[in-house]
Amino acid sequence: MDTITIPESELVERFVRASGPGGQNVNKVATAVELRFDVARSQALPESVRARLLARRDRRMTSEGVLVISAQRFRTQERNREDARARLAAFVAAGAEAPTPRIATKPSRAAKQRRLDGKRQRADVKRRRSTKEWD
Repeated sequence: MDTITIPESELVERFVRASGPGGQNVNKVATAVELRFDVARSQALPESVRARLLARRDRRMTSEGVLVISAQRFRTQERNREDARARLAAFVAAGAEAPTPRIATKPSRAAKQRRLDGKRQRADVKRRRSTKEWD
């Protein structure tokens, strides 16, 4: 399949202060990245991929179809930026591969027979419980 390239103009990055590692820096420097990508209105995505991504039940997706990825794993803004973009690429790649269609199968004759034998055996056990054999 063709590779999907998302133009810079469709990505919105916001830098915020991160919680977690960073020492004194964490209170002063905005190292966390909030990457937003509007899946619903993107021109870069083929229609089939867009439909699959919007159909996924992902907590990072807003009701308007905007994917919000928050990256604050690293101490530097640049590494968090790379991390967010890598996660976006993984998300889009997951939507790019079509799910394999399910093939309906029928149970074999032996499997049906085993099921019925089990049901009959269970019925016998229950029938023996209800009759009074010790009178």
